Amino acid sequence: MATRRRKKRRRSQANRRLASVLAAAVLVVVALIGVLASYLIEKYTPSKERMSWNEYYSVDSEDEAAVILNDKLTDIKARVIDGEVYVTTDTLYDYLNSRFYWDAKENLLLYTTPTELITAQVGSNTYTVAKQSYTEDYAPVKADGETAYVALKYIQKYTGVQYELLTGDVNRVNIITDFGAKDTVKAKKKGQVRYRAGIKSPILTDVAKGDTLYVLEESEDIGDWTKVRTADGLIGYIRNKCLGEKGQETIESNYEEPEYTSISKDYTINMAWHQVTNQDANNTVLETIAKTKGLTTISPTWFFLKDDDGNIESLANSTYVNYCHQNNIEVWGLVEDITYKDTITDYEILSRTSSRQRLVTNLIAKAIEYKLDGINVDFEYIKDETAKAYVEFIRELSVMCRLNGIVLSVDNYRPADHNKYYNRKEQGIVADYVIIMGYDEHYAGSEEAGSVASLSWVKEGIEETLKEVPAEKVINAVPFYTRLWEERPKTEEELALESDTDTSNPVVVTSKAYGMDSIDKILAAKGASKTWDEESGQYYAEYTADGKTYKVWLEEEESIAKKAELMKQYNLAGISAWKLGFERSDIWDIILRYVN
Repeated sequence: MATRRRKKRRRSQANRRLASVLAAAVLVVVALIGVLASYLIEKYTPSKERMSWNEYYSVDSEDEAAVILNDKLTDIKARVIDGEVYVTTDTLYDYLNSRFYWDAKENLLLYTTPTELITAQVGSNTYTVAKQSYTEDYAPVKADGETAYVALKYIQKYTGVQYELLTGDVNRVNIITDFGAKDTVKAKKKGQVRYRAGIKSPILTDVAKGDTLYVLEESEDIGDWTKVRTADGLIGYIRNKCLGEKGQETIESNYEEPEYTSISKDYTINMAWHQVTNQDANNTVLETIAKTKGLTTISPTWFFLKDDDGNIESLANSTYVNYCHQNNIEVWGLVEDITYKDTITDYEILSRTSSRQRLVTNLIAKAIEYKLDGINVDFEYIKDETAKAYVEFIRELSVMCRLNGIVLSVDNYRPADHNKYYNRKEQGIVADYVIIMGYDEHYAGSEEAGSVASLSWVKEGIEETLKEVPAEKVINAVPFYTRLWEERPKTEEELALESDTDTSNPVVVTSKAYGMDSIDKILAAKGASKTWDEESGQYYAEYTADGKTYKVWLEEEESIAKKAELMKQYNLAGISAWKLGFERSDIWDIILRYVN
């Protein structure tokens, strides 16, 4: 009997332990189900978090406005002043219209059309077009310290731009410069536009059934979401199940771009520069042009930037012009910034409207006085900080040239990264001709000897220019000179001054420029033979004397012919040469093969 009772107690205890284990297991399962349910709820339940518009637009003050530009929320901030929207001059130049020019020194905003200069003064409701004044109910330009702001309403007069100011909790302005058909979609039911593509992303705004949204992106990357812009300027993502009928809306600009007319010769230009250093040099013009053949254009170095106020020194000569015209040769007077480079500053001259316009007036006055056919601009000391002012000078000069029937040509270095700011593209719009100075591949200050203008280097310069300027406006200039390079070994003292890691040439390199006949006489006297260098498209010669090595890549009939052939191959407007007096007479017969 006792044994049965003990067995019964043991079974009872075992059952209780089993029940405890089962209960614990059930609790674990329930807990796991709860965790899983919580996870699933968390994962698949849309977030109700809302992002504040102040946070979204990053607007800090009442007069500040966020900028949506061509369906992109930017970091740019506009200002709302007396109900008008203003943007900084940097925003204007970088994003809306780079043809505006802000003169920070004289507090003027300028805009140049093909035939007029428009000027607005800071804080004034009046602006001038040429000499005619106009008044608005707002100030086109305002200043806050060193920052200038321009009214979008004023910008719209001269730019293809539309904008809408949206107010409420946050100011924002929707700006459009990219016109055409825009994809749209209507909401077929209510939904939310979220900051990112995902239900856990914060809500930007609610969408009602029938609302029109602008479609910005549909792709596999964002799955069953579509990137949209709402009518009130919010850019985010909405689930595709909320979207219905698709459509398009065409946005057009009411602004008509002005036409920039150009003078275009109906013949291939055969031009050369004539270096004139004093009035007596003008007397050689008849002798100089008598040595040429087929010359259509001569550009004498006549005008020199004299001071920082826009005054010029002139060597212009009426008799010279008359002789050229009698020989059916046009005269394009050259203005340069080289002669007085140590006493003038291009930035000071060009950045101030008063001095820049004085320079334009002086040049046009001389062109009219001496009956010049054209003006050739050869500014070679422009720096990056002067770039905008330089291009504005070309624009303003082009207006006066256009009004007076004067050809405007502009000399440019061969295109390279360090001179992009010369803005050949804009030159190609406002000027009549853009000239490539296709030489000085290796120049007086070069640390190694080399060609002045190898064929591949010249070809690349033409091709790069044609990416920005129409061929019918491009003139390629060739050198009538070459450089004789002298290489001498460095002395022990010179080598000792160099560091152990210095990888510079073990020789000192200098050079001197020679005309074609002069260099041939030197080579003949030294007994140096010439060999054709296919890579440079030139003859190469080398000799030694007094422990020094002399090298030269020659410019002569065959090398000039190959460069003239490039002019023909790319259908350029013509060829030019620096400079008259350095060439052999039969060079002109070579050039005539390609300009006729």
